[in-house]
Amino acid sequence: MIGVSPHTQRSFSKSVDWWLIASYLILVLIGWLNIYASIHTGDEMTSAFSWSLRSGKQLVWIGTAFVLAALVLFVIPPRIYEGLSIPFFGMVLLLLVAVIFLSNDVKGSHSWFQLGPVSFQPAEISKIATSLMLATVMSQMNYKMTRVRDFILTAAIILVPMAIIVLESETGSALVYVGFIFMLYREGLSGWTIFIMFMAILVFILTLVASPYTAAVVTLAAASIVAALYSRRSRRDLLIWIPVVIIALIWGIVYNKVAAAKPESFIASVDKFLFAIPFVVALAVVYFVQSFKERNMAKLLAAVAVIGGIILIFSVQFIFYEVLEDYQRGRIEVLLGMKEDLAGAGYNVNQSLIAIGSGGFFGKGYLNGTQTTFGFVPEQSTDFIFCTIGEEWGFLGSAAVIILFLFLISRIVLDAEKSREAFTRIYGYCVASILFMHLIINIGMTIGFMPVIGIPLPLISYGGSSLWSFTIMIFIFIALDRNESKYF
Repeated sequence: MIGVSPHTQRSFSKSVDWWLIASYLILVLIGWLNIYASIHTGDEMTSAFSWSLRSGKQLVWIGTAFVLAALVLFVIPPRIYEGLSIPFFGMVLLLLVAVIFLSNDVKGSHSWFQLGPVSFQPAEISKIATSLMLATVMSQMNYKMTRVRDFILTAAIILVPMAIIVLESETGSALVYVGFIFMLYREGLSGWTIFIMFMAILVFILTLVASPYTAAVVTLAAASIVAALYSRRSRRDLLIWIPVVIIALIWGIVYNKVAAAKPESFIASVDKFLFAIPFVVALAVVYFVQSFKERNMAKLLAAVAVIGGIILIFSVQFIFYEVLEDYQRGRIEVLLGMKEDLAGAGYNVNQSLIAIGSGGFFGKGYLNGTQTTFGFVPEQSTDFIFCTIGEEWGFLGSAAVIILFLFLISRIVLDAEKSREAFTRIYGYCVASILFMHLIINIGMTIGFMPVIGIPLPLISYGGSSLWSFTIMIFIFIALDRNESKYF
C-alpha cells in the first residue's frame, strides 16, 4: 500500500485468518480419511498410501493443492486478480465450449478433458472465473444494481457459463450458480427475486406432482396476498381476492367429483386447468389497471408474476419430457415420489440412507462400516462420500463435519463484511455462496432431499480438479483478506 509507513504493517502471522486455514486443513484431512474408508475392503494388506488406490492418488492431489495454496498466498500479488479477471473469464468460456466437442462421453456428460492419467473439468474453475469477474464488474465506482444495463451485464456473467455447463449435461455444476443470488442479495438485489425463484420451483413441482390447476391456484393466491399486503387498501383487496381463491379451490373439488361421477360429461372432457384461466386473466388485468391507477409497483409485478406463472405451468411438460435427459427425469421422479425405483434411479439414495441410518448416534467406527466396506453405495468416494461419514462416524460425526463447513463459510462471510474494498467483499460472498450450494446439494442428495445430480462435497470428495479449484478459490480470498488486514 503506497504511503503507509513500515511500522503500520502487521506481520504475516497476524494478518492471516488462521481459523480459516485451520478449518480448510481439517476438512481436507477428514476427506482423505473417508476416501480411504470408502474404498477399504477389509484387506489388512491394503495401504492407504498406495498409488493404485484413490486414497493414494488423493494424497498427490492434496500435496499439489498445498503447493497451489502457497503460490496464491506467498507468490502471486493479490492485485493481479482484478486485472486478469476478464481474460481469465474469456479463456474459461472457451474451455467450457471446447470440452463439449473435444471430450469423450462420460455417463452422458461431455465435461472432462483427459490429459493422460489426469482428468480436468473446466466447470470447476469456471466458478472461480465467474466469481472474480463478478467482483471486478460490481466493484466499479459507477456500478448500480438497479441500472438495467448493469443488471443485464451481471446476469449475463452468471447465465452464460451456466447455460454452457447445462449443454455439457452437468446439471449439478450449473445449479451451483444459483447460489450467486445470495451475493447479489447482499449487494442490493431485491428479496422479491429470491421469493419469485422459490415460487417458480414450487409451481414447477406442484404441476408435476399435483396438477396444473393446483399450481395455478397457488400462483393466484400468492400473487393476491402479496399484492394486497403492499396495497394502500390491503384489507379491501384481501376481502376481494381471498373469496376468489376460495371459489377456485371449491371449483377444483367440484370438478373432481363431477368428473369421477360422470366421466362422459363435457366438464370431465375438459382439463380443469383451462377453467382456471379466466380467474388468472381477470386477476392479471385488474392488477395491471390498479398498478397504473394507484402507481403501485407491487401490483404490476404481481400481474407479471401471474402471467409468468401460467406460462411456466404450460412449459413444465415440455421442459420435463423434452429438455431433461432420461436419467435426470428419473431421479426427479424418484425424489418427488412420482415413482419408486430402488433398483434403478433410486438405488444410490436408498443405499446411502441405509448406510447413514445404520450409523446411529456414534457410528460403527472407522473402517467398520458394512455398507461402505462391501461397496453397496456407488460413487461413494466422490458424490456419496457423506454417507461414509454417516455410517462410520454416526450422527455426532456428521454434525461435526456440517458445523465445520458452516464455520468455514461464516468465517469467509465475516471477513468479507470487514473488508474495506468492494472487490474482496463481493468475491468473498461468491466463495461462501458456492461452498454453501455444494454443501446443501451434496448432503441433500445423500439423504434423499435433493435429486442425484453428481457434485462433490468440497475438500472431502475424491478428485484432483475439485480439490484444486476449491483450494485456489478459498486461498485467493485469504490472500485478498490478508492484503487488507496487514495494515492498521
